[in-house]
Amino acid sequence: MAFTLTSPAFQNGQPIPDRHARRGDNLSPFLEWSDPPPGTQSYVLVMEDTDAPSQASRHWVVYDIGGDRRHLAEGRSSKARTEDLPHGFNDFGNLHYDGPDQHPGGKPHTYRFRLAALGIANLPIGPEPDALVVWQAARENMLAEAELIGTYG
Repeated sequence: MAFTLTSPAFQNGQPIPDRHARRGDNLSPFLEWSDPPPGTQSYVLVMEDTDAPSQASRHWVVYDIGGDRRHLAEGRSSKARTEDLPHGFNDFGNLHYDGPDQHPGGKPHTYRFRLAALGIANLPIGPEPDALVVWQAARENMLAEAELIGTYG
């Protein structure tokens, strides 16, 4: 079986419900994964807008998720950290989830949830890093990656 990332909130490639949008309840979606590779000690999760004008815009980053975990519960609010796991700064300067948003022109944007399975328990980074630092450190220790795509707008 392949390492997979899914959500009961939306199917891969389908619209993300309004409750998970910045103008909705801004709740991070429930995410679950299966079949991580042998040797997985932790995970990193990044959510990014792949249609942002200049480069991928990171809306959420969570790291040092224990290797025995197989899900992240739906978030409480945009001001609360999911299950008190370590978060990095997103591209809005926040240490929490910021959901998808409407964009000028009305064309839906694509949002990619990337889950990296790592062969180390903790990333060798300082406290409260930005999303790019987290993802670069994850890439150096990655065993496998799973992704889930949603659209919004």
